[in-house]
Amino acid sequence: MKSFGPDFYNITELLNEEELLIQKAAYEFVQKEFMPLVNEHYEKGTFPLSLAGKLGEMGFMGSSLPEESGGSGVSNVAYGLILHELERGDSGLRSFASVQGALVMYPIHTYGSEEQKSKWLPGLGAGTKIGCFGLTEPNFGSNPGGMATRCKKDGSDWIINGNKMWITNGTLADVALIWARDEGGVVRGFLLEKGMDGFTSNDIHGKLSLRASITSELSMSNVRVPDSSRLPNVEGLKGPLSCLTQARYGIAWGMVGAAVDCYNTALEYSKERKQFSKPIAAYQLSQAKFAEMITRITEAQLMVYRLGRLKDEGKMSFQQVSMAKRNNCTMARDIAKTAREILGANGVMEDYSPIRHMANIESVYTYEGTHEMHTLILGQDITGFPAYDS
Repeated sequence: MKSFGPDFYNITELLNEEELLIQKAAYEFVQKEFMPLVNEHYEKGTFPLSLAGKLGEMGFMGSSLPEESGGSGVSNVAYGLILHELERGDSGLRSFASVQGALVMYPIHTYGSEEQKSKWLPGLGAGTKIGCFGLTEPNFGSNPGGMATRCKKDGSDWIINGNKMWITNGTLADVALIWARDEGGVVRGFLLEKGMDGFTSNDIHGKLSLRASITSELSMSNVRVPDSSRLPNVEGLKGPLSCLTQARYGIAWGMVGAAVDCYNTALEYSKERKQFSKPIAAYQLSQAKFAEMITRITEAQLMVYRLGRLKDEGKMSFQQVSMAKRNNCTMARDIAKTAREILGANGVMEDYSPIRHMANIESVYTYEGTHEMHTLILGQDITGFPAYDS
């Protein structure tokens, strides 16, 4: 199937008809609705918010969640294919949908009250409401256990104070899922609504990566919320970390999409661009680069396909997700660089996507767990020894 990109091991033969149709719909949506807009928004540092409702109509928000929770009830492989196609367009587009589905809808579905579910999930799934996820802080990213944001019980209410940093969709969000530590040290999640007294957000400017995405800082100064705003069915770091597992799963698929776009762009260019009377694709050094790229992409495709089937069977572990996120970010980072090389001077122009993907991947390589953190997660799983403080 053409939209899957290079499929050297015939992986599409392992997909069912529904999964293929969903991927095709996502591919066509990105090509028709997003690609004509991406360069303008990337230059301006904005996100095409007009697409939120269309993403909802297509069923791309939290698509693996059941329909009663605002999702589409599709397989986790189909969900991965959607994010593959969104990130083939741009990491900002995939980040928007991934935060909405994995980091906001998923925890409300999994840990929320019936009142919270009915209030937020339909709108979030439809894209008429926007959500964000507040875990990372100015001084604590890879170490969420050092969280400085505090929540204190005051009668039947909670008072929240603190700051969150690098928050995708922060200023766009109607609801923010904020994680805070109570007086006993227990981490709790709260749903804060835009406009609450003491709750403010500001966009982060000056980014040279993920420019077609809104990134913000959130500040809470004596924000008073009722206990009904607290996620009632989870306590401790298990809550935010389980959300990150969902998001990292999507990133592993998305990075394949970004790599595929870089590969296809470079391959097409190399067949047309001539040097010394023949296409640069005809030279041995170029072919060596394409052989390496297709091998790396195929490895990553096989990894996420198997990961998706394990997830659908309820057998997926967070360590397996760490391996896929770690491997596929590195893979996509290398392929974007190689594709840019093949494009030569044209590779730094907005007419060709690899330089944009290359810049974006620097953010994705770092967020949702750095390469080093996923290395240590795997190391602990393999050896049985945690090395985080070593």
